[in-house]
Formats: sequence, C-alpha cells, structure tokens
Amino acid sequence: MAEAIRQRLNDTPFARWTVLFIVATAMMMGYFVNDVMSPLETLLEAPRSQGGLGWTPSDYGFFSGAGSFINVFLLMLFFSGLILDKMGIRFTGLLACSLMVIGTLLKLYGVTTDFGSAEMTVFGFQLPMSVTVASLGFSVFGVGYEMTGITVSKAMVRWFTGHELALAMGIQLAMARLGTAAALSISAPIARHFTLSMPLLVSLAFLMIGLLAFLVFCVMDRKLDSSTHSETANSEEFRFSDIGMTLRNPGFWLITLFCVLFYSAVSPFLKFSTKLMVMKYGVDPDIAGFFSSIAPFGTILMTPLFGLVYDRYGKGVTLVITGALMLTAVHFGFSLPMHSSTIAIALMVILSVGYSLAPAALWPCVPKIIPLKCLGTAYSMIFFIQNFGRAIIPMFVGRANETDPSYTTSMLIFGFTALGAALIAIAMLLVDRQKGYGLQLPNIKK
Repeated sequence: MAEAIRQRLNDTPFARWTVLFIVATAMMMGYFVNDVMSPLETLLEAPRSQGGLGWTPSDYGFFSGAGSFINVFLLMLFFSGLILDKMGIRFTGLLACSLMVIGTLLKLYGVTTDFGSAEMTVFGFQLPMSVTVASLGFSVFGVGYEMTGITVSKAMVRWFTGHELALAMGIQLAMARLGTAAALSISAPIARHFTLSMPLLVSLAFLMIGLLAFLVFCVMDRKLDSSTHSETANSEEFRFSDIGMTLRNPGFWLITLFCVLFYSAVSPFLKFSTKLMVMKYGVDPDIAGFFSSIAPFGTILMTPLFGLVYDRYGKGVTLVITGALMLTAVHFGFSLPMHSSTIAIALMVILSVGYSLAPAALWPCVPKIIPLKCLGTAYSMIFFIQNFGRAIIPMFVGRANETDPSYTTSMLIFGFTALGAALIAIAMLLVDRQKGYGLQLPNIKK
C-alpha cells in the first residue's frame, strides 16, 4: 500500500514540482549566505577607521577556504552522507539547515565584535581574532551547506527518477545560482549604505525562510511514504560494504575528479572576482558585484535548458566536456594583459554558459552509476573530495594576489585547473563507452 501511494505521488507532476520548488528554496538561501561575504573583500580589508576590519588578502583567502575546513579535515562531509543514507532525507535536511543558522550567527559575532589586537595562529596563518571567529562560523556553516546539497540531490533523485530528472536538477541549480547572484549583487550596496554586518543579518533571515521551507517538504515527504516504513526500509538497505562497491567504480572516480577541478575553477574564482573587476578592469566598487553576478545569473535560465536537452536527447558527457573547455578559455582570457571592462563582461558571459553546461549534465549522471540506497554516501564522498580543492585553491590565490596584483598568476592557476577538468571529462566519455553506464542516453523513459 505504501509503495502504491509513493508511486502515485511520484507520478503526479504537481506534487513533484511542488517538492522541487520547496527544497530548491532551502538550497537557494544557503547559496546566498555562502557568497554573501564575497563582494565585501574590499570593505573587510579597509581600516577600522573607514568601517572595515583591517584584514589582509591572505586573511580573506583563509576565510574563503574556511567553509571547507570541518568538512575536509574532520571528515564531516563524508559522515554527512552516512547520516543521510542511515537517517533519511528529512532528519538530515533539518540538521543541515540548523547548522547553517548556527554558523552564520558565529560569523556575525566575528565581524561585529571588537577583539582589539588579539591574534591566533591557525594552520600556520597568524590571524586576527575576527578572522578566526568568522572562519569558525563559516566552517560550521559549510557543514550544513554541503549537507543540504547532498540531501537535496537525493531528494531530487527520489522524486524525479524516470521523469524530468536533469530538468529538475537544472532548475534546482538555477535557483541556487539565483541565491549566489543575489549575494554578489546586493551585498556590497547593503554594507555600504548600512553596516558591514547588515548583509549577515539579511542572511539569517533568509536561512530561517529556508528552514521553514524544508519543514514543509518534510510534511510532503512523509505523505510520500504514507508511513515511516518506506524510508526506514531504504535506510536499512544501506550497508557499509556498499562504500567499497562505490569506490571500485571507475565512473565514480572520474566524476569526483572532474568535480574537484571544475568547481575549484569556479567557486573560488567568484569569491575573488569582485575585487578583480575593481583592480584590473577599473569597475566601480558599487557595481563590481553585478559584473561578478553575470555568471550565476546566466545559469538561471541556461542550466534548466541544458538539463532539458539532456533529458530528451542525451549526450551528457559531451555537454560536460564543452562546459569545461569554455571555462578554460575564460580563465586564460582573464590572465591576458587586457583591461577593457567590455572584455570582462564578455568573458563572464562565456563563463556563465560553461557554468551551466557542465553541472546540468553532470549531476544527473551520478544516479546512472550509483544505486539509490548508497547515493547519499556517494554524493558526500564526491563533495568531500571536491572540498579539498575549494579549501586549498583560495589560499594559493590569496597569496598569489599579494605577490602579483595583476591577477595574471591567479588566473593561470584557475585556467590550468579548468583544463584538467576538461581532460578528465574526455576520459569519462571513453570509460562510459567501455562500461555502458548510459551517460550519453536521455533520462526520460518512454
């Protein structure tokens, strides 16, 4: 009976698209908060007498990478996947949203409290106490942020398998990018017209909206089960031995390596892009965030479109390869000694296309090689390894910008990282032909 109800709800378009909107809203709020500090680098590095915190570029680079510290060094992202597969989507999602709220409260405390000249040495970095506390908050937030990501991904697979999975994931990604774009666009103007802490207060309000949205999802997901038996059964099906099966899958490793390189060339870049627009292209600081937001804004329409293409026509790995090559060209373009703001806009537009192509096809590929019962663990391992790049790259880039303020070195770092992703994607195409994963086949079953 429970399975019949589940199947009926799963096949009802209104129900599954309502679920998509609800969980995507929670994810969107998390993405907003993740990037809300990115346009504030110039303000954070300003002296306290001018309303800043007196951070250095290395301080900001450390803070930018801190969102991955607990996930990577304490293995929390890996454990998040185990929690998801054992405890279920509802429990894990509520835990994740709560951690994002707690982490943001710590960040707010770090940037609003006067610690005087107090400093602390962390991982070899001599940091002001404001950086230390804000980084701790960002680390706690990062646990909830990544946990939310894998939870939403598994929810999409559960509700949309056999239907418009890539389109649903594309729309979810588009709404997440809307959160990023909004943060890049409005954070600096809010801080300049109010206080440096005001964007974080806005972030707290948005996270509470996301938490409430996920509570609504929990009600609908319980109806999907009709009782607790369905989700409990799915949890009991997972065995720790399934981890070994996942680790022996070559497709899993290729997708993982691609994610490490591709997202290391995108997410950290966006955190530095606002200052890049100011320092290299002479863009006014009040509108520089809008230049940076071109990429996430562009993905809002294009990611669902490319997802629909994959659903109907296939060619998933081809889309991934194309996106990685476009990203490579963009970063090498930014490394050239050209200082026209028109060129900067053009490169950001191209980046937005590549940033749409690859994720739209990549994430729906994962359920084709990993069974649902251990999908949460698989996603968590992918995100866990991916976080190494997101933690390390900002530190290298922050120091590179201190020694080379022209941004040539940092853009070359991003460019070769993206090129590595393109080569991995080509290998993925070859392995798919050997193993028959069906990554090039359409998602909609006819």
